[in-house]
Order: sequence, then C-alpha cells, then structure tokens
Amino acid sequence: MTALYDFDARTIDGRTQSLKDYAGKALLVVNVASKCGFTPQYEGLEALHRNYAPQGFAVLGFPCNQFGHQEPASEAEIACFCQASYDVTFPMFSKIEVNGPNAHPLYKFLKQQAPGLLGTEAIKWNFTKFLIDKEGRVVKRFAPNDAPESIAMDIEALLSA
Repeated sequence: MTALYDFDARTIDGRTQSLKDYAGKALLVVNVASKCGFTPQYEGLEALHRNYAPQGFAVLGFPCNQFGHQEPASEAEIACFCQASYDVTFPMFSKIEVNGPNAHPLYKFLKQQAPGLLGTEAIKWNFTKFLIDKEGRVVKRFAPNDAPESIAMDIEALLSA
C-alpha cells in the first residue's frame, strides 16, 4: 500500500467506506476523543474543514479510546456529542486502535510514513494529526498540542500546489 486511498474504514454509522472517495483532496487525519484536554480542538478542526472544503480539503476523524480511556462512548454517542457540542460536519469514522497489534491498517501506514519525535512510530496521545496531499501521501505529522489553526498555512500550501 502506497497511498491513503488504498485503505477502507468503517464510518461512524457502520458503513464501509473506501478512502478512494477522497482521492484528489488534501486531508487531515486525526485520532479524536470526547473526554480529553484537547477535545476543544474539534472546534478548530471543524473551522479548517468548513474553510477549506470548497478548495478540496477534508478533515477525517477517527475516535480512539487508547489514551486514558478518554473515548469510552459508543459510535452513536460520539456522533451525538460531536454534533451537539461542536457542530461537526467533517467525516467521522468508527472507533479504532492506533497503536499495538490491533492498530487499524491506515494508522500503521500513517505512522510508518511520518514517524514522530526521534523516529518513534507510536501515537503518543489523542489529536495527533497527519496531513495528506492530493495524491494520498503523508506530508507531515503534527503533535496533539499543535492547534488546528496553526496548520492552516500547511493546508493552503498543499491546496495551491
């Protein structure tokens, strides 16, 4: 597998979706959680999604409960929380694991393509972000504490390329 588009993922409402559906778009893939100190980043992620979607950009949210059990809810509860609390319109997917033997194949690919500090592949916490170019290649990895608005210039550069 050489591009994000080679993977499938289950949507938050249980449908299998080919990530080929996002071919030609720049993407920001994020592991999210509802009960995390970084949860307010949903607001910034949604702002990026709304601002740049007309130019061919999307945020893809992947709930994960591997960090401090900060995403214990069901998919239905997560979807409701995201809608009610942050008016999330970007695509949300079913809860996955991002580390360990049961890590989703997409996340195995993302971590391999863009290792973190000192070359470690492990995701350290919720709201780790991966910026993907229009060809499905990983361009950059951002730490959980990188605010979504700080990524805007990187997104604009990809969209204008």
